[in-house]
This record gives sequence, C-alpha cells and structure tokens, in this order.
Amino acid sequence: MKIFVVGGAGYIGSICVEEMLNTGHKITVFDNLAEGHRSAVDPRATFVHGDLGNHAELSAALKAAAPEAVMHFAAASLVPESMVNPSKYFRNNVANGINLLDAMVENGVKKIVFSGSCAIFGTPDRVPMTEDLPVRPLSPYGQSKTMVEQMLRWYDSIHGIQYVSLRYFNAAGASERFGEHHRRETHLIPNILAVALGKKDHVEIYGADYMTPDGTCVRDYIHISDLAQAHVLALKCRASTCYNLGSGDGYTVKQVVEACRKITAHPIPAIERPRRPGDPAKLVASSKKISLELGWKPRFNKLYDIVGSAWAWHKTHPDGYPD
Repeated sequence: MKIFVVGGAGYIGSICVEEMLNTGHKITVFDNLAEGHRSAVDPRATFVHGDLGNHAELSAALKAAAPEAVMHFAAASLVPESMVNPSKYFRNNVANGINLLDAMVENGVKKIVFSGSCAIFGTPDRVPMTEDLPVRPLSPYGQSKTMVEQMLRWYDSIHGIQYVSLRYFNAAGASERFGEHHRRETHLIPNILAVALGKKDHVEIYGADYMTPDGTCVRDYIHISDLAQAHVLALKCRASTCYNLGSGDGYTVKQVVEACRKITAHPIPAIERPRRPGDPAKLVASSKKISLELGWKPRFNKLYDIVGSAWAWHKTHPDGYPD
C-alpha cells in the first residue's frame, strides 16, 4: 500500500515507517521537524517538509502522494506540559486533527491509523485495562486524544473514513537503526540512560507515595518494534475499531531504574520528587482484543529486552540525531 505518514520523523513514527518499508509498503513522510529529526526518516521513504496547521500545504501533499491510508503520529504528547499549556494540545492535536481529516475527505483517502493513548482512561476502574473501560481523561493531553477518537467516529459515519485507534501505553526501546531522541526529554528510560552516559547527574522519580508495591507509579512498557508491528497489522482491518496496546506487564519506576542499573553497570543515582499532576498510580494494558482479532503478539515483552535495545542505540548515538 501507499501510506502517508504524518509525524514520521518522530520517535514512534520513524520506527513504524522502517517496519512498513520492510514489509513492502511505499511511504511518504509529512513532518514539520519541530519535534522530529530529518535523519530519523528512513532514506527509502519520500520526505515532505510540511505542517498540519497549513491546510492547503497538507491537502496538496496528500493529493501528490495519492495514498491508500494515512498514519497519524503528529501530536503533542507531554501530560505535564498539557497541564500548564492546554491551548497547545487542543490546537495541535484537535484543530490540526480536523485539518488532516478534512484533507483526507477532499482527496478521497478512506483509511487512517491513529496514535491513540491510554491517557483517555484516566485512573482506570481495573487493570489490566480493556477497551470498554469508562473514558475519564485527567489531563488536556488525554482529553485531546479522546476528542480525536470522537471525531474519527463521526468522520467514519458521515464520510466513510475507516479508522483504527491504537491506544499506546509506554513505548520504549529502539530498533537497530532508529531510537528515541526528544529535544526536551521527559520519558523515563532515556532519562535514566542519560545518567549512565554521563549526560545527567541523577534521575528524578516523581511520586513515591502511591498505593503500589514500592510507592512509585506502575507502567506498561511496550517495545517500539512491537508497536510498529501492530501498525502494520492495523492496515488490514476491515472496520473501524480501537485497540489497547501494551505488553500486559507492569513495572514500577524504581524497577525500571534498577533494570537500567544492571544493564548499564552504572549506579544511576535517583532523587524523589513530589507527584506530577495528571499521573495515575497504575496503568497496565490488556492487549487481548488485538491479539485475538489481528494476531498481534509482542516479541520483546520483557523489561530487560526493552531497556537493552534502548541502551544499545544510545551507546552508539550518545548525542541522539545530528539534526
């Protein structure tokens, strides 16, 4: 298939592009490089520098690419930032999401795979978390993802755009060629590894008084290559749907720090800080639905596999991407 990938120069987008190219798809990447990196775009893909906020530019790029499907990775995604700057999240994630859907209508593109989020559930009624849980986001980020899912349902009903929303938990790890490099890094594993690389003095743990085994938040970490595999499978869906996507295992922040210490052989000092607004105590996915319906099965579902792949990439890219 010909796939138009919005945000394909970012961490998740770049590795999903690599996976799709490896399976024979033809890819056009559309990215403004505000968060992504030009050198993170697989050279086998066609790259278009453009912004979702520019409707005419976006529609022209879609027309030229003539894709059979769109993948949307171009969202602002930091929960703490959304709690102080909600405007950025509603403009970038919701308003620009409308731009994308309208451009798809104009150009007759009838399929989209959307980067959803477990943040739509807020504090879940139970874990592992299934797709039918009540939607109660605790942050503007989570709310923006919820709103886009609602928009997708209406564009399906009115315009016939089939969608698959993949609700990620914590993407982590790296492929052999591509890894995680954010200009402002907030994700746990790369921040821990930055200490081992000598880039930081310590790692900060936000909240150590949760009702969890060691007081720190529990999260479900999914290897980025397994996440990419799910996107390829989602292209085969014949009806609109949503899937939760995680490994099904939960690890506390302190367990992740300890795993990084063992893999890197570095002491990695940790300092405890107060809780951050919008952080639930425990988020663990049930991926039973996507496993049953699409045959998805994680290949790297152990924490040491995930951290090990991230460490291998960061050791060879200590400063991340050059651009």
